[in-house]
Amino acid sequence: METTEILIKIRKIVRSIDIESKKIQKEYGVSIPQVLCLHFLHGSPNYQSTQGEIRTFLNLNSSTVSGIIDRLEKKGLVARLPRSGDKRIMNIALTSAGDKLLNTIPSLLHEQLSEKLQLLERDEVIKVQEGLDILVRLLNIEQIDASPLITINIDS
Repeated sequence: METTEILIKIRKIVRSIDIESKKIQKEYGVSIPQVLCLHFLHGSPNYQSTQGEIRTFLNLNSSTVSGIIDRLEKKGLVARLPRSGDKRIMNIALTSAGDKLLNTIPSLLHEQLSEKLQLLERDEVIKVQEGLDILVRLLNIEQIDASPLITINIDS
């Protein structure tokens, strides 16, 4: 395989992520990181969590997560609620509108990929892992933090 073919395949992956992100934004009015935040809240006890827990899950900095939550709150998809017993801490809660929107959004690319990877034989998964390890090493990006979620334009 020529190196050009490898670059084209990587570009296809990056482009598909970008296309998905733009489609979700256009059709549902939310970014992929916002959808991931809603998913996290949906799976949290009482559909609530703290901003710190959301930040840890998304692996993003505090100001980015704060912006995500602000935009979701303006759309009525989440609400900030004072934590009982400690009014200084706010819980972020999924609203019924947020839950309803979440149920209309199709399965995201990273969810589809995760499901399909689980169907592969162990040796195939190892081959994929080894190939990606080589790419990460060649690009000298081992030190870059990344979550296990495929996103683009994370500042929205």
